[in-house]
Amino acid sequence: MKSICVIDGQGGGIGGATIKMLKEQFNENIRIIALGTNAIATSQMLKAKANRGATGENAIAQTVKKADVIIGPIGIVLAHSMMGEVTPGIAEAIALSPAKKILIPLTQDNITIVGISGIPLPRLIETLIQENMNDFL
Repeated sequence: MKSICVIDGQGGGIGGATIKMLKEQFNENIRIIALGTNAIATSQMLKAKANRGATGENAIAQTVKKADVIIGPIGIVLAHSMMGEVTPGIAEAIALSPAKKILIPLTQDNITIVGISGIPLPRLIETLIQENMNDFL
């Protein structure tokens, strides 16, 4: 069974919405691990029916080494993003993970991603699933 790490911070809304749609699409055919930069984010993702969850830099760094897929907002690979919740260690661990990384182009930081339109989050998550996840299952 494929292992998918969904990583989020702050309130966990992006991660929670992603997990909910993944579960609706694939039921129990995938194992989703919620990794939060803080306990609130982890809790929200667990409420969305992640199979397991953990919080913090070390949990993220150790878990992404074994993941098949990593999903999260683009800020998870940018040190000091998400109001400082993404440590350099978190960003590096995710970048170095051999897992396929599928990043949602949303950021609250002072970063502009050229070529990205203002598609609402639910549609971005639908696209993420439809265009990327079937290859892994």
